[in-house]
Amino acid sequence: MNHSRFNLPMSACALSWALSLALSWSLVGPAQAQPDFYKGKTVNIIVGFTPAGGYDINGRAVARHIGRHIPGNPSVIVQNAPGAGSLSAVRNLEATLPRDGTAIVTFNPGLVTQSIVQPETVKVDFRNIAWLGVVAADYRVCYGFGPNGVKTWADMMSRKEFILGSTARAAGNYINGATLRQVFNAPVRQILGFPGSAEQRIAIERGELDGDCGAFASIPVAWVNEKKIHPFVRFSEHRSAEIPESAVYVGTFAKTDEQRALLRVLSGGDEIGRPFILSKHVPADRLAILRQAFMATMKDPAFLADMEKLGHPVQPLSGEQAEAIVARMSAASPDVLNKARAIYE
Repeated sequence: MNHSRFNLPMSACALSWALSLALSWSLVGPAQAQPDFYKGKTVNIIVGFTPAGGYDINGRAVARHIGRHIPGNPSVIVQNAPGAGSLSAVRNLEATLPRDGTAIVTFNPGLVTQSIVQPETVKVDFRNIAWLGVVAADYRVCYGFGPNGVKTWADMMSRKEFILGSTARAAGNYINGATLRQVFNAPVRQILGFPGSAEQRIAIERGELDGDCGAFASIPVAWVNEKKIHPFVRFSEHRSAEIPESAVYVGTFAKTDEQRALLRVLSGGDEIGRPFILSKHVPADRLAILRQAFMATMKDPAFLADMEKLGHPVQPLSGEQAEAIVARMSAASPDVLNKARAIYE
């Protein structure tokens, strides 16, 4: 019997083995490409604000659970790094923070809108960063505080002024308040320079501010339960169940196509309300590991129970979905963007 067809040369056998190994490696997928990278490592979630605010609460909740879903089970800690409405933390992704997948930043998505409308100020192109994912959209409202606070749109418009606070011009609550002022000529006056939302709440309770604009989920539960706040306008057409009907959609008050187009640009960042990002230099396979871990965390029963206890919604978007939203926002017409610039000037 001729056995030659079973006696391949050693080089051919080696080649066959190498090809099989390469094929099996490709089938493993990116989530297992570097199974030992995170073992013994510490992943830092950098919150661009002071403690106790909504971004900090979300960041710490993610930190408590995501490590279980990352191969190697690294430690995950939170660092607060306030500055320029969280812009400092975003810029540090490329300037000072590790770019190997061990540094994650959560920030105010109002910066995305500002980067499109006023790129020379922000100097960050959010199409050119690595998007990890989004915990939930921001269902944002403006509210008056206290028994004599603003209670309706007409009430606000009839006041001499409606005083609000913010960290910086890029912050989401600044954009909301400035939208009322610039698009609808509302008597809104904004005071900048607060380190974070916790400090703004103290000023509200003292009567130094008349209320706020922000994510409904970030409003102290006690304020809601004790009816200390009066939500009178919201910035998303869809109203989530927890937002009272008194918060009327801001588009209801738009009378021109120009106003409606401006609202679409200025409210676009609300869709990516609780975002997490990484450096663009994070290797693709490592980014895939983290994206998979993030989405697994969003479905983790322990994480969901934690968030329910905190009173914060979970309506996740993947990193790819967040990228698509940013691309859509960036495609707004130059004419609309020029008009939106007035919000920041």
